[in-house]
Amino acid sequence: MMTEAETDAAIAQLEGEMQDLQHRHRDLFAFASAWAQRYDGILAAVPGDRRAAVEQRLHRIGVRWGTITGMRLTGQFPASKAQG
Repeated sequence: MMTEAETDAAIAQLEGEMQDLQHRHRDLFAFASAWAQRYDGILAAVPGDRRAAVEQRLHRIGVRWGTITGMRLTGQFPASKAQG
């Protein structure tokens, strides 16, 4: 079982590798499959008492990269008024 620090490191590593995974797996199905393997591998090594929190973190990464369905949030940045 992974410690909390090891889990954090594994999630950070996965998030850091998402662009490379997407680049290597050009179609969405292959990308999602590669993502799912990593997702399952991390969850399998997490103790039950931390599983829900880790699932939420992984889910947010998956939504952000389009490998898991869910609502993507975007922000609106109004243009600044020129001062003169």
